Amino acid sequence: MNNVHRQLLKCQSANIELLLWVIAVKYEHFLQLANVMAENIDAVKKCLRNFPLEARELYLNKTVPYLEQVPSPLEFYREWIGPNKPCIIRNAFNHWPALTKWNPSYLREVVGSKVISVAVTPNGYADAVNRDRFVMPEERQMTFSSLLDIVEGKVASRGVFYIQKQCSNLTEELPELTGDVEPHVPWMSEALGKLPDAVNFWLGEASAVTSMHKDHYENLYCVISGEKHFILLPPTDRPFIPYQDYQPAVYRQREDGDFDVIDEAGSDKVPWIPLDPLKPDLVRYPDYRLARPLHVTVKAGETLYLPSLWFHHVRQSHGCIAVNFWYDMDYDIKYNYFQLVESLAGSVGPL
Repeated sequence: MNNVHRQLLKCQSANIELLLWVIAVKYEHFLQLANVMAENIDAVKKCLRNFPLEARELYLNKTVPYLEQVPSPLEFYREWIGPNKPCIIRNAFNHWPALTKWNPSYLREVVGSKVISVAVTPNGYADAVNRDRFVMPEERQMTFSSLLDIVEGKVASRGVFYIQKQCSNLTEELPELTGDVEPHVPWMSEALGKLPDAVNFWLGEASAVTSMHKDHYENLYCVISGEKHFILLPPTDRPFIPYQDYQPAVYRQREDGDFDVIDEAGSDKVPWIPLDPLKPDLVRYPDYRLARPLHVTVKAGETLYLPSLWFHHVRQSHGCIAVNFWYDMDYDIKYNYFQLVESLAGSVGPL
């Protein structure tokens, strides 16, 4: 080996040693950064765990309170809308003719021939997660009397049927019934300084279930007949509630009566809650152990005030009839704070 080769080997050896030193330094810096990031993430997780606990200590009720009469608009805003707390109001719509009129025979007479939009599913879960899909119901056009035949058991039909179209279907599809209720709730409209965006009509089978979700509305839910069973979670429990993105799809019933799940091609994925609060999978979603759901039954003649951004899951007695009023929420600092909590909860993973 000549001197040139020896010099080249020395240079290569020196370069390798320098490279190894640089790698070691960089790796040490990476570990330090990773440790700092892990510590920061742990700190964020701790804050997210404590955030709902502080809300329970500071202002949330352990049960949903009952009001025996309608409060003044100012009082309702101050005590319930502003603090974002639910309540049940009795005697809020005793003057509505719907309370005494809306039975099957009356509905057949007044709107029996009307063609309405009805959600049909194989299992009662419309707009819900089914395996790896977010599946929406088959929306079927049928007469009101045809639906009543199914609900009353006069006609057998595969699937679960539910009037649940949420685009002010009372005023858009059943205007003949609007005279039996009010176009808006005067004390709520005054409290909020606005009219409702939508007035919705609900009627269906006991198997029809509304999966856990939240809405950007101040919601007054008035039960005309039967009962509605709500599971409620405050927005501050968002860190304990799992979300995933799902391919949207719809149910389609075949001629043999079974249902297919058809993907909506070209649609963006839908973020939805996969957890069923009736039987939560705590192995898969252990953070939900820290949630504190409220269970409440709203009976005929009662009104649930469901504040904006509250998570809710809904069941009902068979043939239950309800009307609800959606007032758009104010997109103020509370909404901004909720968006922050939601972003953090979705970024740090399990707590």
